[in-house]
Amino acid sequence: MSIHQEAVIKASPGQVYEYLTNGEIFTAATEMPAQMSDREGEPFSLFGGRVEGRQIELVPGERVVQAWRFGGAHPDAWAAGVYSIVRFTLRPEGDATKFVIDHDGIPPQWQDHIQSGYPTFYQGPLNRYFDAAG
Repeated sequence: MSIHQEAVIKASPGQVYEYLTNGEIFTAATEMPAQMSDREGEPFSLFGGRVEGRQIELVPGERVVQAWRFGGAHPDAWAAGVYSIVRFTLRPEGDATKFVIDHDGIPPQWQDHIQSGYPTFYQGPLNRYFDAAG
């Protein structure tokens, strides 16, 4: 199953990229613990371990690709070896960023849950964080 969502974030692509690759910034924006880095191949943990995975491809200011799954802290952790792939594409749009999410390989029972969660756990915190900073 797949998800495609688009939003406009009031920040530069570089700032949004840093949000997606810096655990301290992600934690500040979501108010939930996150550990991540800006190095390909590195593991990450988001939302206090509810989501985990690995940074697969990182193109500063343009794209972040992750192997992504519900982790051990999630009440319904995915079985060992089950991952999906999420691609965040960042495109300049005036003085903002077009934030495109393409998430593939989602187990069918989680499609609606994840799709409805992106505005709450990604787009909303991104906009609030950059509005407050700006």
